[in-house]
Amino acid sequence: MPQWLKDAVFYEIYPQSFKDTNGDGIGDFQGIIEKLDYIRDLGCNALWINPCFDSPFKDAGYDVRDYKKAASRYGTNEDLCRLFAEAHKKGIRVLLDLVPGHTSEEHPWFTMSQKAETNEYSNRYIWTSHCFEGAKGFPYIGGESERSGVYVLNFFKCQPALNYGFLNPKEPWQLPVDHPDCIATREAMKDVMRYWLDQGCDGFRVDMAASLVKNDDEEKTGTCAIWSNVREMLDSDYPEAAMVSEWGNPQLALKAGFHMDFFLNGRGNGYSTLMRDYENQEDHSFFKKDGHGDITRFLEDYLPRYEASRDNGYFCLLTCNHDTLRPRYNLDETELKLAFAFIFTMPGVPYLYYGDEIGMRYLELPTKEGGYFRTGSRTPMQWNHEKNAGFSEAEKDSLYLPVDEADDAPTVAAQESNPGSLLHTVKSLLALRHANADLQADAVFEPVYAEKGAAAFVYRRGALTVAVNPSGGTVTVPSVGQKSVIYSIGNGRWEEDRIILEPQSFLVLE
Repeated sequence: MPQWLKDAVFYEIYPQSFKDTNGDGIGDFQGIIEKLDYIRDLGCNALWINPCFDSPFKDAGYDVRDYKKAASRYGTNEDLCRLFAEAHKKGIRVLLDLVPGHTSEEHPWFTMSQKAETNEYSNRYIWTSHCFEGAKGFPYIGGESERSGVYVLNFFKCQPALNYGFLNPKEPWQLPVDHPDCIATREAMKDVMRYWLDQGCDGFRVDMAASLVKNDDEEKTGTCAIWSNVREMLDSDYPEAAMVSEWGNPQLALKAGFHMDFFLNGRGNGYSTLMRDYENQEDHSFFKKDGHGDITRFLEDYLPRYEASRDNGYFCLLTCNHDTLRPRYNLDETELKLAFAFIFTMPGVPYLYYGDEIGMRYLELPTKEGGYFRTGSRTPMQWNHEKNAGFSEAEKDSLYLPVDEADDAPTVAAQESNPGSLLHTVKSLLALRHANADLQADAVFEPVYAEKGAAAFVYRRGALTVAVNPSGGTVTVPSVGQKSVIYSIGNGRWEEDRIILEPQSFLVLE
């Protein structure tokens, strides 16, 4: 386990939308480099950069055309390597987004695989034996290749599935996981990882990490074996490199070799009850002031997974990501302060999505590069109230996505000058986390007060006690020994044998 993860706080950057320095309306590597001091001063010491490899961008870069080439709209390989180097000078690690389950249909591997004559890439993707033989049980495309067969998709039409084999092959065209061509696919992906690790990358966030082996069992035996093999390589050759999975099942992901797994937003799951429980035009999110939420709904889902996996790695909370509606969609600034205070004082490694630290809004927008409903969470970073919110000098109609043009659109510049802003709260929370080992990734977590229907939640982190009351009423909870308040939001206090939490308050006690 890389020791630096214990005190890591990640900042996720959607590179298209972060900072444009060449006036083409699209963010770039140089823009990230220019904002590294901002990221460091915010309290983030690690980056996750969404896909930045060469791509036709039918799915925002999750359709890779060349794993070893940076997308020209962001810069060159040399520019990306310079980003690694400049980040390291400031104590910031950098994870790249790896897409191992599929490529673009324009990838050279796939164009070779489409050929009628057999070659070394013929089995790099999953093909049936005949043009009129469908891939039963899988999405597939036929009629677009000279090869007689249809090919399996991993997600969108533009994303043919790489072939890691089938755990239990049932058709002649389904290769077993130990077939030499399936092993070659695994080794090709390891080669990609080595290439960027050798250039200075510090690891990878892995897209659709559970999607490799087809017809896998419930325990994902085949896919887990692949990731265990990758972890052996990392432990041997790159022991400080880290991997975080887009899996949402830490019991499997961490045992398979990932250092971190995300608690991803899913309809009705525990994470969704914190900030996004707004189906049926009612909002019962725990951090909504008048939502009448219930922390036990989160804990019933979170605790079993945390307990089952905590000895193998970190189960991570995030403010948002590029696939999720921003929390400002339904929470105001005070509600966001409390929600982020919770996320940044919980176990695991926290992830902050760019712009959440100032409460950027979710915008209703038409789809862009396969974004669909997610497009509104991918808008340009709002740096100031100058042209295009300081994101770009390009003309408005040339921007990758439109900026929030509301008069009260939050910006970094405005919030930096306001001590009571969300930005300053985020900075103070991250400083608190870095200063206290008991608030970091592996310190003990134990719920102390969590009752069904109750407004407050109290939990222990090591020797510290954390208490939060997101509701509009005052709540009194029993004290568990700590008496001194070392951090607070809103009005709360310790009195003899109890903690008084006034409306929308948060305390850390020692």
